[in-house]
Amino acid sequence: MSGTGQPRARRRGARARGAEAPAREVNYRALRNPFPVMKAFSDDRIEAIHEAALSVLEDDGIMVLLPEARAIYRAAGAQVDEGTQIVRIGREIVAAALATAPASINLRGAVPERDVLLELGRLVFQPGGGAPHATDLARGRRPGLGRDFRELVQISQHFDAFQMISSLVEPQDIEPHLRHYFTIEAKLTLSDKAPFVYARGTPQALDSFEMLRDFRGLSDDAFRAEPWSYTIINTNSPRALDIPMAQGLIDFARHGQLCIVTPFTLMGAMAPITVAGAMVLSHAEALAAITLTQLSRPGAPVLYGTFTSNVDMKSGSPAFGTPEQFTASLAAGQLARHIGLPFRNASGSAANIADAQAANENQFALWGNLLSGTTVIIHAAGWLEGGLSLSYEKLITDMEVLQMVAELCTATSANDADLARDAIAEIGAGGHFFGCDHTMARYQTQFYTPLVADWSNYGRWQDQGGVTASERATGVWQGIVAADKRPATDPARVEALHEFIARRTAEGGAAPES
Repeated sequence: MSGTGQPRARRRGARARGAEAPAREVNYRALRNPFPVMKAFSDDRIEAIHEAALSVLEDDGIMVLLPEARAIYRAAGAQVDEGTQIVRIGREIVAAALATAPASINLRGAVPERDVLLELGRLVFQPGGGAPHATDLARGRRPGLGRDFRELVQISQHFDAFQMISSLVEPQDIEPHLRHYFTIEAKLTLSDKAPFVYARGTPQALDSFEMLRDFRGLSDDAFRAEPWSYTIINTNSPRALDIPMAQGLIDFARHGQLCIVTPFTLMGAMAPITVAGAMVLSHAEALAAITLTQLSRPGAPVLYGTFTSNVDMKSGSPAFGTPEQFTASLAAGQLARHIGLPFRNASGSAANIADAQAANENQFALWGNLLSGTTVIIHAAGWLEGGLSLSYEKLITDMEVLQMVAELCTATSANDADLARDAIAEIGAGGHFFGCDHTMARYQTQFYTPLVADWSNYGRWQDQGGVTASERATGVWQGIVAADKRPATDPARVEALHEFIARRTAEGGAAPES
């Protein structure tokens, strides 16, 4: 600042009386992971894990409960025991499947700006999903409701750092045979991002595909040519693939929609207690499921995935955000790169409320994902109780971290003007840069603006009510829901969607298959 300070004062006054402050431009829609990947094991040990997984499939096999899936494996040369329903898959079958699985997938949104490119090196966040309960500070913990589902879609749509819409919560006040109509309608009318579709049997999948196809204005061929939706396929560890999941792999592959394969393996419970042993099992199950997609339709979009953590050996309860989960994430990244496929992993927390434990577990698991090179991080925000509840406030406070990570995905400029030589010369030794030209030209847009963080000092914070971050988060999500900003939609397609739902509801809907 100059000796008199007058020029600086005039500039501040002019800005205060002038036009509205410029908005800081950000783009969180197409992120690349900026972090170097870490390794859990040496390359030869990763090869050993891969070979061990192939031997599990060849020698021990996997139980496949769906007859159609067993027939598909058998036609490819796998050995099928109909008595035990065990399918033994030769490594040559797996190798052929991996050769046709795409290394790059363009998941389509309602508009091109919402397309999501899925390949190694990319970074995609999703909010927590699949929770039977919702919780927030205003209304408490409760079974998930249709109201909760719609509100969470609105919140997910609001933040560009969520590039895909997850399954969020189960709206348990909607009958299971009608639930897929409700959830798809909410995702299509309240969001323009790629939607999650449950794999709960062919009738529900076909209903969902038809609603999505017509709402996007696509022909059958155009819909099948590219993925417009995705599902999560969980194997039944250890070494089993149930009927809905196997059917989902087949149905989604045949219709060109994305399957994200995810063995859910907890070390010490449904997986070996060692990280290496758990990864052998998880890798084997993932390869079996990926193989089924490619046998159903070569080239079908599919993501490799894992969700491997450990249990509390005193209680048997799942544990998340542990060093073991972190290490398993690194190993999963190595295995994904070994087979050349983009992959999915997860964050999350076993804490019962959105407290310090919840934040620590979520962030530690998140860093395991980032340093493993994970493509899609599911349950990146909001998950509590190991997935039994989705917290509105935690969704917001976790989003603060995700947005800061997204900031790190953007290159920091270091051009000549950024070197600030004029500013350094202008400010004498012992001065400050608050009012210099360099600062005044940039101060409104230079820094990340916090979502819920409060940087005021203690006295000011106390004078303003001593509001906690979680309490501030309540105001954030309530503001988003109240604003009710929706993407542009074609009224005729909305009307047609509602007519389809009314007709199918009158016909009895479609019960989920088990």
